[in-house]
Amino acid sequence: QVQLVESGGGLVQPGGSLRLSCTASGSIFSINVMAWYRQAPGKQRDLVAAITSGGSTNYADAVKGRFTISRGNAKNTVYLQMNSLKPEDTAVYYCNAVKVVGATQTYWGQGTQVTVSS
Repeated sequence: QVQLVESGGGLVQPGGSLRLSCTASGSIFSINVMAWYRQAPGKQRDLVAAITSGGSTNYADAVKGRFTISRGNAKNTVYLQMNSLKPEDTAVYYCNAVKVVGATQTYWGQGTQVTVSS
């Protein structure tokens, strides 16, 4: 089992910045991908950014150039630096981890609210 704990959400004005953190614990070996998803009210949960164990990254078009995903030195922490935030970035942000050890195992954090409003 893998436990994911997010932090760093909050209220920010348009144009501001926030940094989300997600720390994985438990059986963290063989985590292949860590990612951030977000879900706005009444909408589906969508991928925001992902980073592989090899360091490759992928971003949703809506956040390219504004958000940066990175990993900590211990490799069990992933960050999402969010700059130039817009009201449409308002959502609950979820940390995600995927392990492929035989079968694919997917884990989710509890989510952290990000609200962009003046």
